[in-house]
Amino acid sequence: MIRRFLVVAAMLAVTAGAAMADPIEGNWKTEAGSTAQIASCGGSFCITLKTGQHAGKKIGTFKAAGEGKYTGKITDPANDKTYNGKGSISGNSLKMGGCVLGGLICRNQTWSRL
Repeated sequence: MIRRFLVVAAMLAVTAGAAMADPIEGNWKTEAGSTAQIASCGGSFCITLKTGQHAGKKIGTFKAAGEGKYTGKITDPANDKTYNGKGSISGNSLKMGGCVLGGLICRNQTWSRL
């Protein structure tokens, strides 16, 4: 009886952990066709390219800003320049952006959830 209880409790804990994942966490297809993984890392969300020319490169760190919005830093993997970044989720789409000069010049991409 105790063994059955422990097995059920363990299954519930695993299920609850998956249900509590932040909406930004997971694998995303970038506009360039690479796969980017977004995972929790020390109170933030780290973005790492998993496929493509720059596979293995960490390209950003974001924090939740509420209501499906995120802010942080994003790096262009082609030139290693880092920008103030922002992201917002709508369904299975993640709109990512990086800006310079206080937001005067920005570049945006829309990624799709895999």
